[in-house]
Amino acid sequence: MRIQLIKYYKTKKCRMLVLAFFLLLIVFWFSLPKQLFHDPSSTILYSSEHKLLGARIADDGQWRFPESKSVPIKFERSLLAFEDQYFYSHPGVNPVSIGRAFLQNIKAGKVVSGGSTISMQLIRISQKGKSRTVLRKIQEILLAMRLELRYSKKEILALYSSHAPFGGNVVGLEAAAWRFFGRTPDDLSWAEAATLAVLPNAPSLIYPGKNIEKLLKKRNRLLNKLMLIGEIDSTTCELAKLEEVPQKIYPLPRLAPHLLDQVHRKNKGERLRSSIRFDLQNRVNEIVRRHRKNIEANQIYNMAVLLVNAKTRETLAYVGNTEKNGDLNHGNQVDIIRSLRSTGSVLKPFLYASMLNEGEILPNTLVPDIPTQIAGYSPKNFDLRYNGAVPAQKALARSLNVPAVRMLRDYGVERFHFFLKKMGMKSLNRPASHYGLSLILGGAEGSLWDICGMYASMVGILNHYNTKDGAYFSNEFQSLRYTQDCIEWKNPDSQAFLKASSVYQTLEALLEVNRPDGESGWKSFSSSQKIAWKTGTSFGFRDAWAVGVSTDYVVGVWVGNADGEGRPGLTGVGAAAPVMFDVFDLLPKSEWFQKPVDEMELVPICRESGHRAGRWCTHIDTVWIGKSGLESSVCPYHKQIHLDATGKYRVNSNCEKVGNMIHKSWFVLPPAIEWYYKKRNPLYRPLPPYRDDCTGVDENQAMELIYPKSNDRIFVPIQLNGQRGKVVFEIVHHNPDANVYWHLDGEFIGITCGSHQQELNPGEGKHLITFVDDEGNSLTKHFEVVGKQEHQIND
Repeated sequence: MRIQLIKYYKTKKCRMLVLAFFLLLIVFWFSLPKQLFHDPSSTILYSSEHKLLGARIADDGQWRFPESKSVPIKFERSLLAFEDQYFYSHPGVNPVSIGRAFLQNIKAGKVVSGGSTISMQLIRISQKGKSRTVLRKIQEILLAMRLELRYSKKEILALYSSHAPFGGNVVGLEAAAWRFFGRTPDDLSWAEAATLAVLPNAPSLIYPGKNIEKLLKKRNRLLNKLMLIGEIDSTTCELAKLEEVPQKIYPLPRLAPHLLDQVHRKNKGERLRSSIRFDLQNRVNEIVRRHRKNIEANQIYNMAVLLVNAKTRETLAYVGNTEKNGDLNHGNQVDIIRSLRSTGSVLKPFLYASMLNEGEILPNTLVPDIPTQIAGYSPKNFDLRYNGAVPAQKALARSLNVPAVRMLRDYGVERFHFFLKKMGMKSLNRPASHYGLSLILGGAEGSLWDICGMYASMVGILNHYNTKDGAYFSNEFQSLRYTQDCIEWKNPDSQAFLKASSVYQTLEALLEVNRPDGESGWKSFSSSQKIAWKTGTSFGFRDAWAVGVSTDYVVGVWVGNADGEGRPGLTGVGAAAPVMFDVFDLLPKSEWFQKPVDEMELVPICRESGHRAGRWCTHIDTVWIGKSGLESSVCPYHKQIHLDATGKYRVNSNCEKVGNMIHKSWFVLPPAIEWYYKKRNPLYRPLPPYRDDCTGVDENQAMELIYPKSNDRIFVPIQLNGQRGKVVFEIVHHNPDANVYWHLDGEFIGITCGSHQQELNPGEGKHLITFVDDEGNSLTKHFEVVGKQEHQIND
């Protein structure tokens, strides 16, 4: 019985020991946290070549790069030689080192050595510098052994290198390499690697710029040890000793700070390898610095440049603003590329392309350029002059405002509003009626990011059509990107929202270098490659734009003041275009787009009007146009007239025999258009007058009212003296020498000759104005003068 009891207690004791062992094993296994470190990391931005563009300090004020997966060989060899020579041999703890440290501490009477392995040091770092006691040391030993079971030796080294303190607010090898030597860890020399290897041992005592001699001696001892164990030869050792230890902290690169802000908001605490080309970013930065000196002379302080690969929609250079100049801050922190600014004229090519696409115009269709008032809106050209009529593509190339507004009125603001949103203009967050006709002249705000994306989409349509056998893609209108994500083009189709032929004709028009006369200086711009470019200047000279495209690239430039202050002389051509062309000079030359002939046809076009040739057109050119243009109207301006035998006078059957008449085709413009057109086109021939003996003559609208139009509602403002102001009425006449007699509500009010303008002061209510010339031709129009209250309601 006694023997049985002894056996029972022994068995129970063994079971308890086994259970305790397994419990301890379980505690040991789960003793190590799943994640050792929860510290915030810096946000890091790299170029496409994996070169550092910039970094944002971590939320806790430390320069701590996100964890790296590898350790450069020089730093690894230096670190192991200094801290843990048997790292690859022990299981996380080195009994020999601990024993040696114990004897050293007994001999010194204080703690002079811990005997910790790198694994143990990593555990201590993760515990945020808790007190160094014997119990804590035992815990470090156990956790280090558990660490070795979870991670490989390389992973442990990488974790240590990423979280080791290097003094001050510098944590981790990568941050230390940049802050102390201004380079990547992979580019460190043996001397630099050795310097960084000794710093984590006592980061608070040894810090660059302090205790220089101590740091130098410690580094050189490590270099000697590296030579003794055969890691470096004697020559390398001696040369390494000649290198200085760091004397200062280097600033991290700031090559794309505004893009870094974007990355920090979306990818905080992460590494991001962008699509930015390192060399291009540097060189574009230099261009901006150079041009900043020029614009500052006119108290203009801000500039932004965006360079995009048109085929991939990747951003290649991103300069969000000029650098801060000393202590002066002119809103340099604002990322202009993402800011909404008045678009000026940079949307005009999209109206031109959309009207071509719908067959509503042809490239040389004449568009009226005359004084215009539409619902109280009166656009003006940059030079404050009128051309009567201009070909649509020349109106675009010269950036004329009046033709653009009249084209938009004909096309429809709602349709154009929808078109711009489809193209990718995200800032149109209000209905079309809010913008009205001013939409084409900067009445809406857009960002350089969206505008360049829209131009890139146009280029992409044409490139895809020429390289994908005439295919279009459902996701053609892509936003730009600054990452290296590849776009998967979807759903190739023969149909398109915007046809390649319309894009091609638009870009061809933008090759023209005729710019507004007021924007002198465009002739100085030249390039060895074809570039389609458009400039824009917002009202009040607040924003200057230039956007250019080639087959491969889109370059967008904005110049102005971030606070919206306008400056005289700030124009797209004068301020933004020179920067744009300098950026294009950095880029490889590319061939121009192929003509999408499968979407085009050769069609007879009237040379004078730009319409499809009609029956009476005399000068006809055969021109490539988009197939949608086949539905456009024929020439409305050529008609047949009948002259007498002298060819000086028109006649009809009432005054001349048909057999004696000369039948001739004549280019005839409406009176208002003709009035301005003939001043700018000396070869234009007005219609000959009728011979005196001809009766039953229809002068075919000899006069035309410029302002007001029939049934217009007019508001006449009250002046400061309390009296009602006056309104300028204007008509034009075919005959520049004609006398015109003015009648208001049946009362004669005056006579004009040559320039037919009068200031009138009609009272509130409806009125009738009548004009009569020397030949008895008359023109009658109704209009209404409204009061202030009704005017405000209508507004």
